[in-house]
Amino acid sequence: MTGLGEVITAMVTPFNQELEVDLNLTHKLMEYLVSNGSDGILLSGTTGESPTLSDQEKLKLFKYAKENFGSQAKIVAGTGSNDTRHTVELSRQAEQLGVDALLIVTPYYNKPTPEGVYRHFEAVASKVSLPIIVYNVPGRTGTNIDCSTCIRLSKIDNIVGIKEASGNLSQISEIARAKDKDFIIYSGNDCDTLPILSIGGQGVISVASHLMGKQIKKMIGAFKDSDIQQARDINNSLMDFFKVIFITTNPVPIKEALNLAGLDVGKTRLPLWQMEDYKKEKLIDILKKYSIIE
Repeated sequence: MTGLGEVITAMVTPFNQELEVDLNLTHKLMEYLVSNGSDGILLSGTTGESPTLSDQEKLKLFKYAKENFGSQAKIVAGTGSNDTRHTVELSRQAEQLGVDALLIVTPYYNKPTPEGVYRHFEAVASKVSLPIIVYNVPGRTGTNIDCSTCIRLSKIDNIVGIKEASGNLSQISEIARAKDKDFIIYSGNDCDTLPILSIGGQGVISVASHLMGKQIKKMIGAFKDSDIQQARDINNSLMDFFKVIFITTNPVPIKEALNLAGLDVGKTRLPLWQMEDYKKEKLIDILKKYSIIE
């Protein structure tokens, strides 16, 4: 167990009107998140628009978060790329800033073999001492971390867990069955959190927790307290929200939802673009249903 918590919010990156990283808006958002159920904050993940952030912007975010919120939440730095050397260098710089853990995505576009995936993560782990969470999101990367590769990775001391966003519960069940006993599994999809808890998961690295952090925290607590019915009821009550925040490419809907809710985070950078009007109307309807907006 790494002590990273049960609800880690994969935080959006707030931009000003010129689409520059805005630390004032970042402060307000992080302040809100740590007061509303987030045990940890992931910066520069998929939801943080990591592909369009420069290394300098990422490091600025890591430093600011650790200095200002490090006593209130665990700070997880997304330092992965499709270049092993680049990933190592950024991970080492993040470690020097004092972050609590690293999230490292499967190399994208290259389409490495399972052995290449293993050696990528092994190489990074050998160069840092921080806990590493492996991020499996084949819908984004084009490469799945298969069961046998994940199980091998779980034996490396500072590779402490996986964020599983494959949606393949059979695969995740097999990992849970055969992994190293201290290796933890986080759901990488909000709608999969309760099923993953049921097969031994620790919690969720969540998008929905931007606005539903307390409810998600309560659901996980109910499950771990063996109040399965309450956990199921909370999960069912949140399902419409889980679905609508992925009505189009993440993080477009959650940024729109936060802006509508009065938590200014700005727009997304290109190539991500704003929602179509009919999808925005659906989002607004759901936000009204949950009394997030009037």
